[in-house]
Amino acid sequence: MGKSIIEKILDSHIVEGAPKKGEEIGIKVDQTLTQDATGTAVYLEFEAIGFTDVKTEALSYVDHNTVQVGFENADDHKYLRTVAGKYGITFSRPGNGICHQVHLERFAKPGRVLIGSDSHTPTAGGVGSLAIGVGGLDVAVAMGGGPFYLTYPKVIKINLTGKLQKWVSAKDVILNVLEILKTNGNVGYAIEYAGEGVRTLSVPDRATITNMGAETGVTTSLFPSDEITLDFLMREGRENDWISLKGDPDATYDKVIELNLSEIEPMIALPDSPDNVKTVREVEGTKVNQVAVGSCTNSSYRDLMTVANILKGHVAHKDLEFGVAPGSRQVIAMITENGGMESLVKAGARIMETACGFCIGNSFSPGSGEVSLRTNNRNFKGRSGTTDAKVYLVSPETAAAAVITGTILDPRRLEDIGIRYEDIELPNKFISDDSMFIFPLSREEREKIEILRGPNIKHIPKNEPLPLDIYGSVTIKVGDKVTTDHIMPAGQYLKYRSNIPKYAEHVFEPLDPDFSKRALENKEKGVTNIIVAGESYGQGSSREHAALCPMYLGVRAVFAKTIERIHLDNLANFGIVPLQFINLSDYDAINQGDEIEIPEIVKAIENGSEEIFALDKTTNKEIKLKILLTERQRKFVIAGGLLPYTGKIGGAT
Repeated sequence: MGKSIIEKILDSHIVEGAPKKGEEIGIKVDQTLTQDATGTAVYLEFEAIGFTDVKTEALSYVDHNTVQVGFENADDHKYLRTVAGKYGITFSRPGNGICHQVHLERFAKPGRVLIGSDSHTPTAGGVGSLAIGVGGLDVAVAMGGGPFYLTYPKVIKINLTGKLQKWVSAKDVILNVLEILKTNGNVGYAIEYAGEGVRTLSVPDRATITNMGAETGVTTSLFPSDEITLDFLMREGRENDWISLKGDPDATYDKVIELNLSEIEPMIALPDSPDNVKTVREVEGTKVNQVAVGSCTNSSYRDLMTVANILKGHVAHKDLEFGVAPGSRQVIAMITENGGMESLVKAGARIMETACGFCIGNSFSPGSGEVSLRTNNRNFKGRSGTTDAKVYLVSPETAAAAVITGTILDPRRLEDIGIRYEDIELPNKFISDDSMFIFPLSREEREKIEILRGPNIKHIPKNEPLPLDIYGSVTIKVGDKVTTDHIMPAGQYLKYRSNIPKYAEHVFEPLDPDFSKRALENKEKGVTNIIVAGESYGQGSSREHAALCPMYLGVRAVFAKTIERIHLDNLANFGIVPLQFINLSDYDAINQGDEIEIPEIVKAIENGSEEIFALDKTTNKEIKLKILLTERQRKFVIAGGLLPYTGKIGGAT
């Protein structure tokens, strides 16, 4: 029987387990990626486990905490630079670009397994890399030579036919996919693109699509590695990294979706979810206050030149703000050489750092209650840094149309005012400048490097072993689609990522500002904190702090209708037991403040029990729960998480 590309790559990397869908496997990791918002924790964990050698091709990027208000971010950068130097990790200096764009340009390779402590790591799937976003502790273990563990995924084949019309681009394709698949219900799946339509999409197009595949909740997304991939790598001067990758003609897939590119029209995701998708023409006329172009989703040469060409000879509408964040120094150099930068500046664009910035609410937040059109990948409520802002996700073409008119407008209608559509041709040779990378030194030179740790950088706290019985309280009850942004807000608090006690003061702040204080009081009284959640708990970012900080506050269990993949693994990694309601009516019956008892929880986990009963002592009701742990995870959850477990056994699991 033939294999999909995903199966071929996985099967060639398996070191533990068997290639059976739905079962856990361990795979060898070729490349690891970190960024500064998650990277400090990764390297602190790497050190805490006791590793001294990096076994992967490891890359550290600085692209999140670049707004240096106070000393904390600058200190983080010094720590990352020196720890990278000490252990032989390639370091991308601040200003070099957004990790996913830069990695795509300079390091992503077809057929390689890449894991990154960022949920949008699958961007590299645009060149046929099996790229997976994971929690930071999983990256630390892989860097030390341990396998990465995942559930062998089912594969969704998205068969592309036709060719995109004028004014329609890759962002409209992935928004169309999100309209079909939604942001929940896809755990355990991966997406593979195929069909004749694939050959009509450039690598930057493909990378936009695989980047936002993360919003569906799948493990990863990838495209074949074909002549289009080779062409891209040749322009980057990396043709030696190319291999051909395609699915076998007789490969079988668990689900097939047919998508005719010719029938796709400009799409838009309405507030407050990437799957709240409509056609742009359905919401035309809405007044726009802000337009932001860039982020790891749409900040390539093609994207910015598209906007620059549309805006040539125009100035941004007087009633809106317009900002552009290029994806990398390479992009800046190329749009400058080809006149795009001049066009953007003359149109009134505020040229921002090559950083994540506005996407994570770390700059350029909208005004109160304002409408912001953005080319980034997430529009969760409050993520922009403004709680009541209305954030829409659009293509570069639709963003440019709004810059000119001040309203949401189907970009195809720009032809009515004399603006012609231009295809963007990629330069024959990309401008490659690797001078902002610090590459690994010799072992002798590395031994002389001193790791610099500022006062904001604290040790990673280790959990206590799981108590034999849990006596606790429902410290918070939340609804469906609670994201890691809701659990652990970014924006102004990013600078505390290296200081867990301080960062933990803000857990659940967007939903319940008193949660952290309440949880800490319970912990001091010896009362276990329990979180109750609805569907798709923990969707969005891979940030492990959404598990690490609650662990610090004494959370030992989460009851939920469903939990998203990365967050579930992060909960287990930090000794928090992920439990799923078997009877959904139990979610309705349980309330914040209820006293909960889970007798013999350690015994149930040790014995491999799939289900457990909890008693709501407030209502005297029994709650039946499924234990969402693999056999491997059961061992370290009992120990209090992966860190204390690895310390106990003296190395990586």
